[in-house]
Amino acid sequence: MTNAARATTVPAWVLKFMDAIDTLEFGEGFAPLTEDTDMFFGTAHIHGAEAIKAFFVKIDEPLITAHEVLEFWTADDGVRLLRGEATLAKKSEPDRVVRAPFVHIFYLADEAPVRVRELRITAGPLQTDAVM
Repeated sequence: MTNAARATTVPAWVLKFMDAIDTLEFGEGFAPLTEDTDMFFGTAHIHGAEAIKAFFVKIDEPLITAHEVLEFWTADDGVRLLRGEATLAKKSEPDRVVRAPFVHIFYLADEAPVRVRELRITAGPLQTDAVM
């Protein structure tokens, strides 16, 4: 088996998605998600764009977040991978900052316009008591 993933420039839709998570303003950043999109975040399985938005509000609303994409790869069959790092702090304790690595795997249903069929996210390890 050969490695078909290749490093590439981070597309604008990914940067908009990360910004939407940080600002919790989902407009254009969440346009690639549909009501058929499945997201797996750790052990959580969330189905549909509206439920995914609600999930991010629940986990990120109490926090100040900044997600940075460090690497992005394109693979065959609509698979897109990214590695990044999030800077997190409770809004009530903005000076207590932690950094958490994360990986997102996007499985695209379509590329023009981009539509995400499935998203798998792993995050951490992180100092959970600092942000929970």
